[in-house]
Amino acid sequence: MLKLVSSEELPINLDEYLRLGAQKMLLKALDAEVSAYLEENNDVDEKGHRLVVRNGRAKTRSLTTGSGLLNVEAPRVNDRREGQKFTSSILPPYLRKSPKIESLLPVLYLKGISTSKVSEALKDFLGEEASGLSSSAVSKILKTWQKDFDVWKRRPITKKYAYIWADGVNVQIRLGDDKKLCLLVIIGVAADGSKELLAVSPGYRESKDSWLCVMRSLVERGMLAPVLAVGDGALGFWAALRECDAFKSTKEQRCWVHKIANVLDKLPKRVQPDVKSLLHEMMKAPDLESAERAKRRFETIYQDKYENAVKCLLKDWPKLITFFDLPAAHWQSIRSTNPIESSFSSVKLRTKVTRGAGSSQTAGTLAFKLLLECEKKWRKLRSPELVLDVINGVEFKDGIVISTPSTDQEGVAS
Repeated sequence: MLKLVSSEELPINLDEYLRLGAQKMLLKALDAEVSAYLEENNDVDEKGHRLVVRNGRAKTRSLTTGSGLLNVEAPRVNDRREGQKFTSSILPPYLRKSPKIESLLPVLYLKGISTSKVSEALKDFLGEEASGLSSSAVSKILKTWQKDFDVWKRRPITKKYAYIWADGVNVQIRLGDDKKLCLLVIIGVAADGSKELLAVSPGYRESKDSWLCVMRSLVERGMLAPVLAVGDGALGFWAALRECDAFKSTKEQRCWVHKIANVLDKLPKRVQPDVKSLLHEMMKAPDLESAERAKRRFETIYQDKYENAVKCLLKDWPKLITFFDLPAAHWQSIRSTNPIESSFSSVKLRTKVTRGAGSSQTAGTLAFKLLLECEKKWRKLRSPELVLDVINGVEFKDGIVISTPSTDQEGVAS
């Protein structure tokens, strides 16, 4: 009969069993790897002695893994053949952390745990003996990211993009005269409907000159003008867009989320719910005519009492309704800069935990790495097949196709 034993009577706990089991399995795998190498390389010298033989075991190496700290004495091989050397693919030389632990360090850092707390957090799970988890290890990772960022900023751009979102997000930095930094970010939609990070650049506020540098860099690396640019009311971006010759043909779409917030800010709280409902009616209208009717109703009701709120809406109205000339399946995505806003919550968390990035270079590098992580989770636009139609110049009205370049040509030919 099986006798149940309490946890207090067990000589070691479950985690320790798992650690010891992982250690034994690793040793068996290393021995099997060496045996296979010896079997494949059975050359002998003139005296009939094997040129490839076992050579005891290496000094104990501490390896930090997801199962805890493993103490491993890896088998050694003496390979006397010229130019040949055995190297374990399971446990490469100098490896002190498993690949998953190696990748966990930057993930924890990016998620908001400061360098001084990363090692403490991991040691709570992996044991005090866990090695290679110091704040200096994270600092080395940051240097690697900075090199990756430099290469990424110079990469050629060969794809065509239908839409771009542009936004500037302010973050705190600890070093330098200006403690606030504006990170200028552009995200594009490629022909297959996927969203891609195109630019991350530390700029001075959201000035025209800063945005112009970003756009010209994209053009120099091969980017063609997108069909539509989506942004908030920041004048610097739109001024730069109009001044950059390569983007002259790009249409403008103001962000409805920002516009609604700006309009409501000019109204007393007691009327904001009704106004917000009316503004949403415009934004989500099924066609341009319906949006225009809702706008006229807004003017009629609020023009006399809240003139500034009405002016705030009307001054950008032509740029707020551009999306009606594009596929209806894409409206939800191109009416606002939400793709950037939602992704930047990670950047703000990171800089908040560290009380600001150390410098503008560090802030740009962190934003780049964080946004690349976000990019992996970005969904394609609905009806991605329509993105190529947009790039190819297919015309839409109220979200529906009205003409294509091919049909126009056929009409001319006939």
